[in-house]
Parts: sequence; structure tokens; C-alpha cells
Amino acid sequence: MILLLDLGNTRLKFALLDGDEFIRRGAFGWDADIAHELSALWGSWPMPQRIVGASVVDDTRETAVTVAARKAFDLEPGWVRTPAQACGVTNAYAEPHRLGVDRFLAMVDALAAGRAPCVLASVGTALTLDALDGRGHHLGGWIAPGPLLMQQSVLGATAQVRPEHAGAVRDLANNTADGLASGCWQACAALVDRFVERAAPQLGGGPALTLGGGDADTLAPLLDHDVVLVPDAVLRGLAVWSRAHARAGDIA
Repeated sequence: MILLLDLGNTRLKFALLDGDEFIRRGAFGWDADIAHELSALWGSWPMPQRIVGASVVDDTRETAVTVAARKAFDLEPGWVRTPAQACGVTNAYAEPHRLGVDRFLAMVDALAAGRAPCVLASVGTALTLDALDGRGHHLGGWIAPGPLLMQQSVLGATAQVRPEHAGAVRDLANNTADGLASGCWQACAALVDRFVERAAPQLGGGPALTLGGGDADTLAPLLDHDVVLVPDAVLRGLAVWSRAHARAGDIA
């Protein structure tokens, strides 16, 4: 069994992989006492043979997770860092390590699952977009603020935009709260649709569009293109990575 860790900007997700199945899952927001909460939970879980993690957060949060893993299992995570090429996926970045490992692993999952060629969109703190061709070549992507971060940016930079309640997405909003929510969510939807159109010629004309991230369910209905929701893409990519690197013991 392998314990897989996905350290995202908003929360930590984890799953225990036994063969091809996730037999245990969990998640915590970073406002929790991660080291304590994890060690308490993991203390009741079966013992994994390895722990493999992907992180886009700072060393402090990685260390807290490592402390929990040591306490619960007497094991330390092996952290996957973004490579130039692995598991059939070729990174488009000239400096491969600057591509977020979460984006790379989502492409690993997409290729392994037979979804390429495709556009991969993930919406959370950030909105990320990547184009992956049928041979596993990453063609590049875009990064923008996610819809909630967009709203926070407007609120932080203005004196009079102070809605008293959370807004709803409307075609034509008639109040500030709904106007702010509608503008930010629709801006993200439009960006995804435009990226699909720009990437399509290099992806055979009609690429599949997959959507993941914590806000995927909210964004999906706003898109003009058909979309396939792919939850846990990073954990699934980690599972592919872990199996591919099991013999060599090559984690980083």
C-alpha cells in the first residue's frame, strides 16, 4: 500500500492506494492543526509501504505533514518534483521545475486514462489551463486567478465595493454582490472556453475538456464546451507515478 499526498494551496488531500484502488481518503484545510490531526487519523489506518507526495505549498506545511507521517508510520514522504519527462508526459517548460507538479501529475493521469488529446482545466485558488496532445506532449498553458481570488482582489483594492452577502452568478446582475460574483465566475469560464479554441488546432480540432479543482462543480455549468469532471486528478497521477517508479525507488 502507498499513502499519496496532494498538498494544494487551499487544503491537503490524501488517499491510501492498495493495488489500483483508493481504500481510504481524507482532506484537511490548512487552518487545522495538520500535524496533530493527521497523526491522530493516520494512527488508525493500515501501514503503508511508502508515502509519496506532491506539494505546491511552503516548507513549513510540508514539514508539518512529514512530522505527522513520522509519528503515525515512522516513514517520511518522498516528494515528487516536476521533471522534464516522466510516465509518457513531456513537459513544455524550458525550466521544467517551474511547472506546478500538480499540473504535471494531472497530465500523467489524463494520458494514462486515455483522455489525451485534451485540455486540462483546474479551478481553485488559481485557474490553470494546459494542452496535452495525444503523444503525451505538453504544449503549454495559461494561469490566472481563480474566481474566488478574483473577488478577493477586487474587495482588497476598492473602498466602496463591500457586499454584505455572498453573490450569486446571474446573466444580468442588479446588485453589487451578484455583479461581483457573476463577473469573476464568467471571466474564468470565458478564459477556459477561449483556451480550448486556441489550443484546438494543435490538438486535432476537437480536444476533450477536463475540469478539476475545488470549484469545478460551480464552473462547469458556465462553460460553452462540453466538460468531463475529473476529481482527484493529482492523486490519480501520483498513483501512476508511484507504480512507474516502484522498482527504481526513484521518487524525486
